[in-house]
Order: sequence, then structure tokens, then C-alpha cells
Amino acid sequence: MTQPHDLMSLMSRLDMQKLAQVASKVDLPALLEAAANLDESQLKQLTKLLQGGGNRKAAKLPEPNGDFFDIAGTLTERQRDIQRRVRHFMETEVAPIANEYWSRDEFPKQLIPKFQELNLIREIYDETGSRREDASVVEGIVTMEMARVDVSTATFFGVHSGLALVSIALGGSEEQKREWIPKILDMSVIGAFGLTEPDVGSAAAGGLTTTCRREGDTWILDGQKKWIGNATFADFVVIWARDVDDDQVKGFILRTDNPAYHVEKIQGKVALRMVENGLITLRGCRVPESDRLQQANNFRLTADVLRATRAGVAWQGVGCAMGAYEKSLKYAQTRDQFGKKIANFQLVQNLLVHMLANVTAMQTMCLRLSQLQDAGQMRDEHASLAKVYTAATCRATVALAREVHGGNGILLEHHVIRFFMDTEAIYSYEGTNEINTLVVGRAITGFSAFV
Repeated sequence: MTQPHDLMSLMSRLDMQKLAQVASKVDLPALLEAAANLDESQLKQLTKLLQGGGNRKAAKLPEPNGDFFDIAGTLTERQRDIQRRVRHFMETEVAPIANEYWSRDEFPKQLIPKFQELNLIREIYDETGSRREDASVVEGIVTMEMARVDVSTATFFGVHSGLALVSIALGGSEEQKREWIPKILDMSVIGAFGLTEPDVGSAAAGGLTTTCRREGDTWILDGQKKWIGNATFADFVVIWARDVDDDQVKGFILRTDNPAYHVEKIQGKVALRMVENGLITLRGCRVPESDRLQQANNFRLTADVLRATRAGVAWQGVGCAMGAYEKSLKYAQTRDQFGKKIANFQLVQNLLVHMLANVTAMQTMCLRLSQLQDAGQMRDEHASLAKVYTAATCRATVALAREVHGGNGILLEHHVIRFFMDTEAIYSYEGTNEINTLVVGRAITGFSAFV
């Protein structure tokens, strides 16, 4: 029991002004009554809270990191250095202008000299066009890092360093490779790949309507190609056409200074707007025999090119989803609603965790796919399964990112709507999900469902 002299001593140590301030805010007698009923342990916890509360600093929030399972930790130091270089390039050179050029429906051609300085293609191919030992892993990481910031940039790079280069590396003569491969590696010329036509997409293997016919040492090309990335500013386009004499598909290096080369930029796109897709028209276009790909004499070679590059498109889905997740996490950590950051809410955390799980699953699948490709063990169905899964999962992930952002998610300044729209192109090109599904289905069942 407190003695009178103890009570007087206690009263002398109280700041009556502060006591009055507390009494103006709370029911002081009730507060004292509640405190008196606390046990010793509870009082210690309350005292500790009161003593530390005024000086406690807000905990530093974790930085958004889409590499939750540390895929980077599995890379060699060389591969990791390439990844760091590409990330720095994308964040400093591309990110600041991506929304502007996406809105303008235009590729920022001032990036090409900066790509040349990076010298990335030589990290994947040697001077002869042969793939390096770890080419697929490097190509995948490069593609992921590009798409993490902007899918259009990854597409521009993939068309040039993948489809165009591989067509010449696999289909060209030694002389053609000596002429073109070094320039492609340097990016002193920019390439494009002309397979798809206005009325022929998935049925390209048996339905190309662009024709070629030989007249002496010259070939005459007639027809149209549609959705050809880089076509409006490329220095050459690899054109695939059906020979009217033997009905076989042949490949040609078409130099775009050819007077019969006509290209119209496709307008009205709402995906990959920084990629300049063209509608190419060829009417009596004369190409010398020396520019016919000497080893490309049927569609099998075309299919080999597509197979070699399909894994890269799967990695685009990984990077796109990764970028959308990281933007969403940062937004949730900084956006206030109902008096707190929205990252505090269970429903938002649920969306973020599902996004991260999707990204992590895609990363591990594609890394293994690239390892198989580097080991020479990748089959068509492996690449097709990765394309099916990453395209569909990316689509789901960017939708969740849009949801995290609420109404702000449709504004370019928050970036996720660009990822959202670009995913629609990933879902359809380099083999639609339906065609790739049938490739896998045929492999696992032994029955072909193609019609």
C-alpha cells in the first residue's frame, strides 16, 4: 500500500500540464483503472512499448525483387555480368523513354548505336554465326532483362539477333555468312524476318502464297508479308517464298534498297507499339541467285529457325511478368488508402504472392529449357510447352498487376498497362498457344490433332 510520503513524492515528479493534456484526450480515471488491473508482465510490455515508441524508426521496406528463388545465383560470373549490363542499359536508356515512344507508335532508333556499344550478340554467337556453349542461357537472361522493362525492345532485338541472324546462319552459304554475320553482330545492318502473310499465319508450313520463280541468275518474288517487325527501317529482310517450279519454300536475303521493295507501317496496334511492324508488298521483285539462301530449300529449314528462337519468346513472357510484379509491389508499398499502405491489406498481398509464384515458376521452367537447348537436348515439344505456359501465365500475371493498381492501372505512367497490352502479342506470335498446345499434345499422346 502506498504511504502518504510516497504519494507526495510521486506527485512532485508528475508534469501536471502533460497530465492535463492526457486527460483532455482520454478518460484518465478509466485509463488508470485499466492500468491498475494489468499484471506485472503486461505492465512491462506496456512500459517497453511507451519507452521505445517515440524513438522507433520505420523499418526499411524490402526492395521489389522478381528473382525470389535467386536464379541469378545459378549463373556464371560472365553471365551475371551480362545481366547487370543489360539491366543498367534498360533502366537508364530505355525506361525513361519507353512510354513516350509506345504512345508515338515508333521505335527509338537512337538506341541502335547504344545497342552496338553493348555488343550483346557476340555474347551469344561467334563470328561464324555458331552459338556459344551457353548461348541459350545468356539469350534467355538478356531477353528477360529487356522485357522486364519493355517487351518491344526485346522483340526488336530478338527479330534481328534471332530470326534474321539464325536464318542466315542455318540457311546461308559460307560466302553469305562471311558477308552478313559480322555486320549483324555489329548491328551495322538491321535485319527482319518475313514469313507471315495477310492470309497466312499458323498455316505457313503448307500455305505460303508469296511465290518465287527463277529466270537465269535472278529470282522473281511476288506477294505480301504482314506483321514484319523492323521492316520499316531494316537494311535487309529474310523473305520466305514458295517456288512455283518445285512447290518448295525457299529463303532470300532481300536488301531493302531494292526498288521493288515496298513497305507500309501497320497502324492501329495496341500491343508492342514501339515495334514497327510492316506490310511488305513485292511485285516483280528481282533478287539475284547470290542472295538466295543456299541451304534453305524447303520449310524444314524455316521450322529449324523458328525452333531455335521460340525459347526466347518464352523468356519474353518471364520478363514481362517480372516487370509487372515489381511495379505492382512498389505501388502497393507506396499507395495510401484507408489510412495505410495498400500492401498492408490481405487481398493485395494475395495478389502479389500469386504474381510472384507465377514469375518464379516461369523463370525456373525457362532456365531449364535453355539448359536443355545448350546441351542439344531440347525438342519441339519442350519449347512449345514453355511458350504455352509462359504466355498464358504472363497474361494472368499482368491482369493481377492491373488489379493491384486499380484505376491507376490504365495510365501509362504506372507502366503496367503497357505490359498488359504487350502480353497479347506474346500470346499470339512465334506460334499461337493453340498450335503450340497441339505440338505438345502430339508428343505426349502419340496422336496428331492437327487438321
